[in-house]
Amino acid sequence: MNFFKKLFGVAKEEKTPTVEELQRADEKNFDILKFDGVKALKINSVGYAIECFTHALNIKEDLEVRDYLSQAYVGVGDYNNAYQQLEKLAQAQPDNIGIFLRMAGIAYVMENYVLMSASCEKALLVDSKSVEALFLYAKACIGTDDITNAVAMLTKAIALNEEYAEAYLLRGEVYLSDGNLDDADNDAAYLLNNYPDNEEALMLKANIENKRGNAEQAMEYYGKVIDVNPFSKEALENRALLRKQAGDAEGAKSDEERLNEILSREQEEGDQQGIESKVKESYNNINPLGI
Repeated sequence: MNFFKKLFGVAKEEKTPTVEELQRADEKNFDILKFDGVKALKINSVGYAIECFTHALNIKEDLEVRDYLSQAYVGVGDYNNAYQQLEKLAQAQPDNIGIFLRMAGIAYVMENYVLMSASCEKALLVDSKSVEALFLYAKACIGTDDITNAVAMLTKAIALNEEYAEAYLLRGEVYLSDGNLDDADNDAAYLLNNYPDNEEALMLKANIENKRGNAEQAMEYYGKVIDVNPFSKEALENRALLRKQAGDAEGAKSDEERLNEILSREQEEGDQQGIESKVKESYNNINPLGI
């Protein structure tokens, strides 16, 4: 239409929008982009969500949108950008411990334990009694082979919350890996007393007895693990070896066949499920016992 108006000489000069009109247009576009991005995120259209949130932030700064953008980056496995978004949130809200805990979780997925430690330290500056921060800090210490500080962080977390089962489990595993079997057994005893059918607690006890050379007790607990989770590769592999050493060739063969079936199925399906599980576990501050 404008072309014909110009052609017949009746076109009017378009009015230059005012600053207020431009601001209203930006606000409208921002709201549309934010709405579309959230909607896309909910239906797992993560790439489009990232586009929407990025364009929205080009219009104006918004902490909620930046938070959504960090979640979207996690959804596509772009952890560096997710971490950078959270850093900007932390700059705006330096007293928000939840942001630092999320940063630590993402650093854990990236296996960047130095970055993870730094995030935990910042979280503890906000709240020195945060058991979640202490737990994550312990995992960061484990990642850098700092066993002494890992145990110290977990012991402090347990002192603050005597029912913190995840801390008992992780500390028991650290003790076990360091050859401190008596202390590891104390933590296993606490867990089995309170959560007798928990796979992780049973596995810890089985591995302790295996390390001690108590083959019968180790096989008993590996059996309990398998009763809880018939797909436990670690329990099947270890029990098969112990059965073979005890002269139970038939039992060992049965465990090995079952293990090979599981491994073959996993190879066919790929490891995507395992990756997604790790991301979810880390991003939610890690809760192996599900308590």
